[in-house]
Amino acid sequence: MTQLSERIVVATQNQGKTAEFRHAFAKLGIAVESMADYEGLPDIVEDGSTFADNARIKARIVGDALGLAVLADDSGLCVDALGGAPGVYSARYAGAGATDADNNAKLLAELARIGARVPADELPGGVEGLSAGRFVCALALYDPASGTFVETEGTMDGMIVASPSGEGGFGYDPLLYIPESGQTVAQMSKDEKQRLGHRGRALAKLLELLASRA
Repeated sequence: MTQLSERIVVATQNQGKTAEFRHAFAKLGIAVESMADYEGLPDIVEDGSTFADNARIKARIVGDALGLAVLADDSGLCVDALGGAPGVYSARYAGAGATDADNNAKLLAELARIGARVPADELPGGVEGLSAGRFVCALALYDPASGTFVETEGTMDGMIVASPSGEGGFGYDPLLYIPESGQTVAQMSKDEKQRLGHRGRALAKLLELLASRA
């Protein structure tokens, strides 16, 4: 399996994800490119039943098209009160072309519809919790020369809150409160999000695996 070089292509057009990967790899002296840097790439249909399935699909399609090693992630929010939804449908929970605001609004509406609520005695003061939940990230590094993958997964456990807080991040970040830091993901610094976050944890595992194979 190929190792990371001075450049890595990440199979995403999501600017928020690209920024997180760029921040992480900058510390290693590795430049990050994304699908937005290339033209004529094939369409990707993310029809896997798990985050890992979708990460492999994206990495293989982009890697084979470019003839380069490609890192792909699939990530999303799993909410206990909703049986793990939105899960692999996180990015399109409110429908095709949904914005982050659309998805967040639907999530809160669904939790309100079922009357989800975390008991007040389980919450820090001033926090209105609706359900336990977590971000999940599956990473797949694909080498088209060998057709092989290196895969890892990371999670970030927290609680869905009734009111979004924070201007940073993207997606459902304003709604997931992390007791360990006492704030939502959208209120965290980039370094703190990298340390505690699902993507950062999955990436740390990936780099450890690659180092062990060097």
